[in-house]
Amino acid sequence: MNEPSAGPLAWVNGSDAPEKSTIDLGFMALSDCASVVVAATQGFAQPYGLTLNLKRQASWANLRDKLVSGELDAAHSLYGLIYAVHLGIGGVAATDMAVLMGLNQNGQSINLSRGLQGLGVTGPEALHRHVHQTRTKLTFAQTFPTGTHAMWLYYWLASQGIHPLLDVDSVVVPPPQMVAHLQAGRIDGLCVGEPWSASAVQQDLGFTLATTQAIWPNHPEKVLGCTRTFVEQYPNTARVLVMAILEASRFIEDSNENRRSTAQLLSAPQYLDAPVECIEPRLLGDYADGLGNRWQDPHALRFHGDGEVNLPYLSDGMWFMTQFRRWGLLRDDPDYLAVARQVQQLSLYREAASAVGIASPGREMRSSQLIDGKVWDGSDPAGYARSFKLHAMSDSAHRFASR
Repeated sequence: MNEPSAGPLAWVNGSDAPEKSTIDLGFMALSDCASVVVAATQGFAQPYGLTLNLKRQASWANLRDKLVSGELDAAHSLYGLIYAVHLGIGGVAATDMAVLMGLNQNGQSINLSRGLQGLGVTGPEALHRHVHQTRTKLTFAQTFPTGTHAMWLYYWLASQGIHPLLDVDSVVVPPPQMVAHLQAGRIDGLCVGEPWSASAVQQDLGFTLATTQAIWPNHPEKVLGCTRTFVEQYPNTARVLVMAILEASRFIEDSNENRRSTAQLLSAPQYLDAPVECIEPRLLGDYADGLGNRWQDPHALRFHGDGEVNLPYLSDGMWFMTQFRRWGLLRDDPDYLAVARQVQQLSLYREAASAVGIASPGREMRSSQLIDGKVWDGSDPAGYARSFKLHAMSDSAHRFASR
């Protein structure tokens, strides 16, 4: 890979020097860990006086526990994982958490098994019929109970008239184990990040039914997460860590050649341990669904987008809380905006972006239209959370539904 130019060295001098020179940085074996791996291995952190020790984790639950305990300083993390820990849901005590930056948008997929294909279930309508006409519940895998994949899977199923908590079974499977579960017939479908969806297609074990960018174009996905304590104890370290990863993100998107070299790097045993032919195509936006369709996706996995990807919008964090509320993970509405302001480290991010010459929009919210036609802009999160036809069948949901 090309060597990056040295960053603004003034930042590492005097009072701006990182308080901690070595960072233990967690990641999962997924294509969207790319900017973290590139920052650690291609010389982006050293100019700031940082050494990044990459620590691959076996599951999101492992990563979460090590982040909370301080065994990891920061991590490539699911958006929803950070918010669940902050809110104390999902089986852990509440711990103040922080989102330092967005790492990527798009690039996850929902796949179905070849067994379902053999039954003619190759599209949303056929899946709806199958679910509602057969007595056997299908089993879908996602990667973490409050994670992005659970939320994309639930949202997509609900948009097709399939209740994700009542009409199908949902199980948690770590990303690298998804293909083996599909092969063994333990699951009928999955929602996972690359390269595991592409790998299932390549091994002729399933097909891609929907991409997550079809659910929400340019949706938030992984973040650089840590505890609030880490940011408070090591503010300079947190800022230069963001600077290094921002520069790596920009580098990856400089050219297709850089994307290809990134795919090659990621394929190594210590990172994804997957063939480059399973990683590179979808990293370049080249999709084949396993049903004979091929396309260049306009909203493929992206890491930078001139900074649009990396700004930790308040509305992005708030959206995950609306879905926790929708599916009964939260029993009451939190103060959505106040919680997002606690977690999203906007001012620290803007300092880091400015230092490496990346523009950051002044706005803290963004507006998007999702697959079901609903517009999310962060303006009325409680109303949005209860506006869905399909939701958790709690007493409060019934009360809202009957109004």
